[in-house]
Amino acid sequence: MINVGEILYTNVHPFFYHLNRNQFQHDVSFVPSIPAKLNEAMAQGKIDVGAISSFAYAQNHEDYVLMPDLAVAAKGEVGSIFLFSKVPIEQLNDKSIALTHSSATSIHLLKVIMRRFYEHRGNTYHTVPPIYDEMMSNHDACLLIGDDAIEAKRREEHQVYVYDLANLWTANTSLPMTFAVFAMRKDKLAEEPEGMEQLLQEWKSSEAKTRRDGYEELAAHVSKEYGGPPSFWKQYFTNLRYQFQEEDQKGLLHFYTLLYEEGYLHDKADELKVWDVGVGIHSIT
Repeated sequence: MINVGEILYTNVHPFFYHLNRNQFQHDVSFVPSIPAKLNEAMAQGKIDVGAISSFAYAQNHEDYVLMPDLAVAAKGEVGSIFLFSKVPIEQLNDKSIALTHSSATSIHLLKVIMRRFYEHRGNTYHTVPPIYDEMMSNHDACLLIGDDAIEAKRREEHQVYVYDLANLWTANTSLPMTFAVFAMRKDKLAEEPEGMEQLLQEWKSSEAKTRRDGYEELAAHVSKEYGGPPSFWKQYFTNLRYQFQEEDQKGLLHFYTLLYEEGYLHDKADELKVWDVGVGIHSIT
């Protein structure tokens, strides 16, 4: 049995929309949840493979191997990871910021942005449930991700200052930001290489099919399920980068360097271990 983590956010829909869950030659069980819970489950061995926070890979890089050609990244606006603030970001030093409990990467990206790009080192952070009104009633700013962030921006973008974290990252580094990677537990890969290869090919195929029509079909489906016009969702998916290319890998390694320098990682994650199907595991530095 291969236990597969499935993030419950629209940003991974291209990998799952055309996935034929009944055609796997191996026993596969899908476990849907938010990123933070999937990160924890994979670290505990309850999940064998799936999209996890890129920060979680850095924490467990000795035990994990990355699937090639799969990620959720953005160069410029990501469109679903926002800092909402009562004051301009330049004035946020020493202010209180509420953090969603749903993600690890976005939380640490925000902290890196505040410390390295704005030299804000006096902030207090509080991790709370992702409920916008409650977060903002008790804090000066809040961080939301995924569909919670999209909905809050629709309602609040003219009431407060709104900052797209990927846009801030790219503006200061000229690099894309990778939020999620597809990782496998190294021990499970050794046990189930054929099953892992089929998952990889199915995910790549689904993503390619959604991209082929410019995300028209997927955007219409998501619009019915989550609201918002199809044109919004089409632009949202178009802005994301799903193939984990060399530039994405470079941006991710730079993120890991800053995390280590700021003390958010205990060990340097200065290489990416990627599975080369049919060959083995190779390192990217």
